[in-house]
Amino acid sequence: MAVEVFKAFRVFQEDHKIHGRLVEIGLDDLCKGDVVARVAYSGVNYKDALAATGAGKIMQRFPLLGGIDWAGTVVSSQDTRFKVGEEVLVTGFGLGESHDGGFAEYARVPADWVLRVPEGLSVRETMIIGTAGFTAALSVVEMERNGLNPSSGPVVVTGATGGVGSLAVQCLAARGYRVTALTRKDDAHEFLRSLGAAEVLSMSAVEMGTRPLEKSLWAGAVDPVGGETLAWLTRTMRRDGCIASSGLTGGMEVHMTVMPFILRGVKLLGIESSKCPMKLRRHVWQRLSTDMKPENLEATAREIGLEELHVAFAALLQGSARGRYIVKVRDS
Repeated sequence: MAVEVFKAFRVFQEDHKIHGRLVEIGLDDLCKGDVVARVAYSGVNYKDALAATGAGKIMQRFPLLGGIDWAGTVVSSQDTRFKVGEEVLVTGFGLGESHDGGFAEYARVPADWVLRVPEGLSVRETMIIGTAGFTAALSVVEMERNGLNPSSGPVVVTGATGGVGSLAVQCLAARGYRVTALTRKDDAHEFLRSLGAAEVLSMSAVEMGTRPLEKSLWAGAVDPVGGETLAWLTRTMRRDGCIASSGLTGGMEVHMTVMPFILRGVKLLGIESSKCPMKLRRHVWQRLSTDMKPENLEATAREIGLEELHVAFAALLQGSARGRYIVKVRDS
């Protein structure tokens, strides 16, 4: 395969500072792997913003290509499971942390990390969903495995305008749940209703209370926020309710009591998508392409180029992002 140089967004640690910039590299500069793909799209996630700016200690070595997910077309494979021309995607597995990620025109990864784009989704749609949407869908799958179903009662989604939140609203609505979207953005109510939220609550209007148990409201909760919001959720869950916790934009520390767990049987489920086993990973993507497929994906997507990554990083870190930034790396 003849590829001389190509564009990539590489993150460096220089003079004790972390920063990223566009560079030109060759295939020999990439981490090792069995499958090489021409990347069409990548997503921009909160973790990407932390990694590329040094706001969080995400990357384990430098220099490294950013981007914790990508989708594109196989151009060479040393593994018989994948053939040239197949459309594939990769999320997690250390992409953009310990292995070169998706902010580049080409990617090379171990074959065990690669998943074929499922029937019913385009390459572009897989990256509008991306790691954030996969995390949202995994949250729903895990809650349903613990007894949640649409007849159980209302499900709340916190941080609802963000990547995980906006996709969770759509996945839940597609399954027939009555979804309440919780947001700090008072100008986003109509946007959230367009995604399928039956009710939108402003954080400014929520009285969190201080009692170990407050009025029981929710049968389920998708929470990428953490902090005080997660503590409030534990106090307001219905009996046998499930909380899927996947993020910390609202803080890492959670101050709560055991009362919701021992008196209401509340279940707190940790959601970690990066090292999700491949069997479960395939199942979740199959659900994302069928009964859990978001119906208004384009409404959540803002397309940018590699040269605009700094704009997305700033918006994500400031909490002003709405939906998903996707990077059109090149035509598939």
